[in-house]
Amino acid sequence: KTVLVTGASAGIGAASARLLARNGYDVAIGYNTDRAGAGAVARDVEAAGGRALLLQGDVGDPAQVDALFAGLDAGFPRLDALVNNAGIVSRGRTRVEDMDAERLQAVFRVNVIGAFLVARNAVRRMIPNRAGAIVNMSSAAARIASPNQYVDYAATKGALDVLTRGLAEEVAPQGIRVNAVRPGIIATELHAKGGEPGRVEDLGPKVPMRRAGQAEEVAEAVLWLLSDAASYVTASFVDVAGGR
Repeated sequence: KTVLVTGASAGIGAASARLLARNGYDVAIGYNTDRAGAGAVARDVEAAGGRALLLQGDVGDPAQVDALFAGLDAGFPRLDALVNNAGIVSRGRTRVEDMDAERLQAVFRVNVIGAFLVARNAVRRMIPNRAGAIVNMSSAAARIASPNQYVDYAATKGALDVLTRGLAEEVAPQGIRVNAVRPGIIATELHAKGGEPGRVEDLGPKVPMRRAGQAEEVAEAVLWLLSDAASYVTASFVDVAGGR
């Protein structure tokens, strides 16, 4: 089977790509700026016996999404699965009253518009085969809203939950399943990119399980949702948040 993983150069995307390759998938590795990270993932995919295809593009740009999928079509004969993972977090904790339009536009462009564009293009390729599986990467923030911190990020993940539910019902008759994973505090580079390199150490012990999660633990949920073991699961949400 073939899978496209967006945002696959690091973190949950990279862990998902590696795990899927170890379970028999050929992997298209979507990335924007971190070519070195994407290349390292590609080498691991190939070492696991899978084919790796590097696809560069900013998912928030419709033209670049179209180019990314053109590259996918040229490299793989079909698309069986999608991990719709690319996303960003705004830099620094901010209350809603202090958020400017530039910050909001940046995070919604990638996390919402980008997710819609990628899902749209994936579904167009799955419908003729009357089969496929999509996992959208939501967040526990969609439930808890992240007040005084990242309400903008949480709102984009709430939108992704709506996309998951709506798209799942639209394409179920074509044999396509759409689900979402909602990670909690996971030890990835995302926190440092958001200006809080110590966030995992601060919040991990406050989670009911008293620790942060690992990207590989989220990847296991992704693998299951894409697999035939989840053949009757769609429009569903799997929280990987340690009880948070």
